[in-house]
Amino acid sequence: MATKKPARGRVALPGISSRAWEHPADRGALVALRKLKGFDSLLKAFNSLLDERQVRLLFLGSAVRVSERQFPELHRTLAEVGSALDAATLPEMYVIADPVLNSMTVGMSRPIICLNSALVDLLDEDELRFVVGHELGHALSGHAVYRTLLIRLLALSGVLTSVPGGAVGLRVITAALMEWSRKSELSADRAGLLAAQDPAVATRVHMKLASGGHLESLDITSFLEQGTEYTETEDLRDSVLKLMMTETRSHPFAVVRARELRTWVDSGEYTTILGGDYPHREDDATAGLSLAAQEAASSYSDAFRRTQDALGRLVHDVAGLVGSAMIWIDDKLRRE
Repeated sequence: MATKKPARGRVALPGISSRAWEHPADRGALVALRKLKGFDSLLKAFNSLLDERQVRLLFLGSAVRVSERQFPELHRTLAEVGSALDAATLPEMYVIADPVLNSMTVGMSRPIICLNSALVDLLDEDELRFVVGHELGHALSGHAVYRTLLIRLLALSGVLTSVPGGAVGLRVITAALMEWSRKSELSADRAGLLAAQDPAVATRVHMKLASGGHLESLDITSFLEQGTEYTETEDLRDSVLKLMMTETRSHPFAVVRARELRTWVDSGEYTTILGGDYPHREDDATAGLSLAAQEAASSYSDAFRRTQDALGRLVHDVAGLVGSAMIWIDDKLRRE
């Protein structure tokens, strides 16, 4: 872990709901899934007896549990992140020997955060605060619960493969689930930023994940421009290739994550939340499914409208043409 830096004040966000940082597409799916209360509880109970217990034993036996006496800096960081995001309970956190730059949150009834040793070695204290906030955001949003729920639902839909075209339909569903998974990572990045409360820190993390370090040889402006170039390519062939490359990826590319998070900051929503204006957990039960779905649709529509990506423009233009045609037909029928 890099040298410790002087502490600075951070804004606490009492009672903040995970809806505050969830990407609209992620939020719409989660609100819908949260309506399945019975299935959700049953899945949690089943997983706590089997998979979750096994995973915890695995970490107990093969990794180092973070505590006041083991990795005390990380223990303090987790406490500070939990305070910023007003987490009622904190997950256990482990560090495991692994040369891959990665971290993850697993478990359902008792989530566990695991940091790979390579990540702990590479990042400084502020950057690790962003990563821990990212993982705690996953836990508070219930991503592990609902990802498992979706996998179970997908398994139940196996009958699709027995009918003509079923395999194609299953692939479409899988691609949709991966799209949601990628949006959940953007949500967790927002939670990490609300915990770290420094956009430059978040960008540094993404730069290190993309390069393996070497910040002295990198430039933030150039890195973000790279993300823009990737996202807004004007060649239709590139757009198709990107769809093929990301179809089965659970995480967006680092340059895309950096650009998406900067766009969220520039929208003013991040500053609004730090100013105390955000949804509260006490209102989660009454969160409207239709509103969440509208926000998700609006998010995609805005993204298509703004994009310079050739395929994105094509989809937006075709949608606009179809919409205009439907308005004309509707008007024609009304007159007749």
